[in-house]
Parts: sequence; C-alpha cells; structure tokens
Amino acid sequence: MLTHLHSSARKPSRAVVLGAGGFIGGAIRRRLEKENIPTLAIGRSTFDLLSPGASGSLSAALQPDDTLIFVSAKAPVKNPAMLIENLRMGEVVCAALQGQPVNHVIYVSSDAVYKDNPEPLSETSCAEPGSLHGVMHLAREVMLRSAYVGPLALLRPTLVYGLDDPHNGYGPNRFRRLAAKGKEIILFGEGEERRDHVAVEDIAELASLIVKHRSVGTVNATSGEVVSFRELAEFCAAQFPSRVAIKGSPRSGPMPHDGYRPFAPSAALTAFPDFQFTYWRDGLTRDCTATKKA
Repeated sequence: MLTHLHSSARKPSRAVVLGAGGFIGGAIRRRLEKENIPTLAIGRSTFDLLSPGASGSLSAALQPDDTLIFVSAKAPVKNPAMLIENLRMGEVVCAALQGQPVNHVIYVSSDAVYKDNPEPLSETSCAEPGSLHGVMHLAREVMLRSAYVGPLALLRPTLVYGLDDPHNGYGPNRFRRLAAKGKEIILFGEGEERRDHVAVEDIAELASLIVKHRSVGTVNATSGEVVSFRELAEFCAAQFPSRVAIKGSPRSGPMPHDGYRPFAPSAALTAFPDFQFTYWRDGLTRDCTATKKA
C-alpha cells in the first residue's frame, strides 16, 4: 500500500533515473521528461555500477533534493553469477545513498518476489520468491530498507510488454514481432497458462505519480486480468495481414506457477483514483499498429 507525503502532485527538484537506457527505465525517463520534470538519465553506457569507485561516483552525482529511481538490473537473472552481480549493483547504490542521502527513493522491483498462490496475489501477499530473479529483487529491497532511512517506494511490475523490449521474451513482445514478419508462433505446451501482463507505459505513469506525490510503501503494477498465452498469440496474429501459424510444442518442464498467477486489484487504483491500467487488448492493438507503421 502507498502513503502520499504530498497530498497533491508536486514536481520534485530533480529525478535521477538509474537505468535510463533500459526498457522500463527508458519509458520512465520519457514520461518524466514529457511532464517537464527535471531529469538526470544515467544509463549503463555512461555509468557502470560494477566499475571500481562506482559508489563514490554515483554519490557525487546525487543531490539532497533528488528523487532517485533505481531501475538498473541485469535481468532476467538466470544463474548464481547474475544474482551476485545484481546484488553488487544494489550494494553500490546503497553505499552511494549513505554517502549522499536523497529526498525520495523508488525501486522498480518485480512481482517475482511473491510466493505462488492459486488465490489472487496482492501487496500484502507473502514475499517468498521461488526463482533467482525474485530472490535478487527481494534482496535488493531489503538492502535499500537497511541502508536508506528516507521515504522509499517499491514498485513491483508483473510481465511487461511494449515496443522497445530488448529481451524478446516469450509472450506479447515475441508474438507481435513474429506475426509482423509472417513467421509461425511456437507456444510452450498449448499456451494454456494464464498470466497478467502490464504495458510499460503504465509502469512509467505509475512511477511519475509516485514521484510527484512522494509516495511511500509498496505497489504492484498488475492489471488484475489474466489471459492465456494462446489467446495473446492469436490476438497478435490477427493484427497483421499475413496468415501466421500458431503451434504448440512439448514442454521441457512443468508449467511456471502451475499455469495460473492471478492478482487482486492493485493498490495503485486506491492510491491514484484517476489512474487505470491499460486493457491488454488495447495495449497490444496500439503496439501492433505502431509496428505496422515502423
């Protein structure tokens, strides 16, 4: 749940986006700049959190009145080595904040911190991750809570889709790109598992609202709707003129999350009554239309 330290929206002196060159960080940066919020964009190409002296350099770049939005991560975490690298990055950020405290910190985490449950998950659900990716995010949340005593907001998105996704992960992003090229879409199993998906633009809007209200607490970026991967594939295929085959394939392991991971309505809807998550059909229609025009 979120608590607002500013009852009405107020622009910060400056927002610092750490990870501004990435998919989610880039969307947040663009949203803040669109709203004329002074923004310092820090990306991996110009600032390596794993380089010697990184904590001192980051500390020197920060100012007391800043809002720091920490998005940087090597993701998804697939092995212990990646986990350790991400924890080292978190350690650098924590050290920098101890050297130069700021006015507000927002950490972009993940819904992977939650334990699987057939009942809808919410912000109060048990944070007991079953994957290295979830372990990484939960550990960094705890690290920030320990190192930073100021206002902290945790933003936990579920599966994210959008035009600039660099991973081409299984789901809407890959399905859209394959359909645009007229190539067949291969599903895991029959694509029967049902998941929640959120548009990257919604995450950026939520981050902006949290910045402007100087919000504290935890909020999920989840639409509250579940849809099967087959339905997503069929929808993407129907948006393009080429007839695209959709085929199932044998699974190499069990279905993730037992094939079902629902969420209760996000606390974002209570914290920001005028905010609404994008319905997945509307978001994918927008992305597919943009792909056709590109």
